[in-house]
Amino acid sequence: MDSKNPLSPQLLVVGSGPIGIACGIEAARKGIPATILEKGCLLDSITRFAPQLVFFSTPELLELADVPFITAGPKPTRGEILQYYRRLAEHFRLDARTYEAAERIASRSDGRFDVRSSRGATYSPRFVALAIGFYDHANLLGIEGEDLPKVSHYYGDPHPHYHRKVAVIGAQNSAVEAALELHRVGASVTLVHRGPGLGSGVKYWLRPDIENRIKEGSITAHFNTVVERIGQETIALRNGGGQRFEIANDFVFAMTGYHTDFEFLERAGIRLEPETRKPVHDPATMETNVPGLYIAGVAAGGRDANKIFIENSRVHARLILEDIERKLTG
Repeated sequence: MDSKNPLSPQLLVVGSGPIGIACGIEAARKGIPATILEKGCLLDSITRFAPQLVFFSTPELLELADVPFITAGPKPTRGEILQYYRRLAEHFRLDARTYEAAERIASRSDGRFDVRSSRGATYSPRFVALAIGFYDHANLLGIEGEDLPKVSHYYGDPHPHYHRKVAVIGAQNSAVEAALELHRVGASVTLVHRGPGLGSGVKYWLRPDIENRIKEGSITAHFNTVVERIGQETIALRNGGGQRFEIANDFVFAMTGYHTDFEFLERAGIRLEPETRKPVHDPATMETNVPGLYIAGVAAGGRDANKIFIENSRVHARLILEDIERKLTG
């Protein structure tokens, strides 16, 4: 970092999720001064996962920097994930500045960037790595009533919905897990999905559970059905045959997926492929069409972000820092 200007690190990482932390660790190991900006708390997206969540991945697939990830069971819990990455940030003394969002990124003629933050500061790094994830931007239904307080695109604690009528929209893992947990705390659950059945990627141990609950009638499922309108006490549905009907409803969980902040990427000068919205970048270095500006993690996937996970994107940090090191050493 420029000793005369503490706001001029060699690398500025935007986002403090696992991949943002991985970028910071790789920079620390190479002796490259780096700062991480995070609009919320450290690992902000993971903190918004359901507290009882158990991850699908095994611990070794989530490890960074060859630091073992020890868990009580075969799969890590949300709490164990948070503790592991938090300890890594402490161990490598990462300069993570939380509750400070990167609002604007602009290239300069001298090869650096101006990055304006929500705290009024302007950082001038030589390189920027965007590990911004996608959890902040839900795929909206675009229907009347979606903005009602009873509607959420994020699932948390099932307990408050005891003895309430709850609709879960979607049929992938997140929707299936929510439906099962809500059912088990005593909610009356209706699963609504526009497709003909459960998603093909539903976890193998969840599929028989949800299928049996639907078969016995303890969870109602409407496939080939869309929600047309959400009201205070009902939701309006339309099935594949064109039949319209309403059901009583107290809460809606629209588990329709998420997307990265495409507008933010475009404002930074990154070109997006028209159909996939995938950021243009070199997969060997993760550098985008803007020299010195890199993309990492699920943000690199465009609309196919659901194919990118911590397991297969933690390598992005190494690719980025190797390229930065080459450029710094000439």
